[in-house]
Amino acid sequence: MTTAPEVQELMDRLEAEAAQQRDPETTPDVGIIMGSDSDLDVMAGAYEALEELGFAEQTDFENPPASRFTFESYVVSAHRTPELMTVYGETAADRGLDVIIAGAGGKSADLPNMTASIAYPIPVIGVPVQEKSVDSVIGMPTGAPLTAVDAGKSFNAGLSAGQIIAREHDAIEQALIEYHDSLQGGVGDVSKALHDLGIDGFRDHDE
Repeated sequence: MTTAPEVQELMDRLEAEAAQQRDPETTPDVGIIMGSDSDLDVMAGAYEALEELGFAEQTDFENPPASRFTFESYVVSAHRTPELMTVYGETAADRGLDVIIAGAGGKSADLPNMTASIAYPIPVIGVPVQEKSVDSVIGMPTGAPLTAVDAGKSFNAGLSAGQIIAREHDAIEQALIEYHDSLQGGVGDVSKALHDLGIDGFRDHDE
């Protein structure tokens, strides 16, 4: 099979970046990949979660943003561009990635599990973009681990990536704690308003 020039260019880029052996503080910590740009609306939750924790998007490997913690994203199709998927997984560690979030849809959502096999031992968090993708994403044999979230829950995948990185970085751990505390506070505010205003007053207030 002939590799399209555009795909070859991306593969060459990844291999060149891996060869640089850059300081991990300047490389993306999290990689977000998806099988198609049509998955972006679902996968956007992972971006939002990482940004909530203080990560910045890194779009230029040579010129990282000021933030210490960053993420990158690519479209990588397991079926249409298997060579690109292979190169992405094989170069992930040398490019400084600590965890990969991989989303795919359809009944043959193979990107998360194939990437997990190639990038091992880097942890991969699978996101089934559709309900019908769940079985394909989680169907890994014993000895080939893949962490996965429920269909469409890419925000949780972003939080999980943060949890993995937080084991070695106090700043991300603190960001996770603050995010969790904000959720508790929100429940408390709603509970108080419902009690104090009653159902009708609460509904009017909520509008």
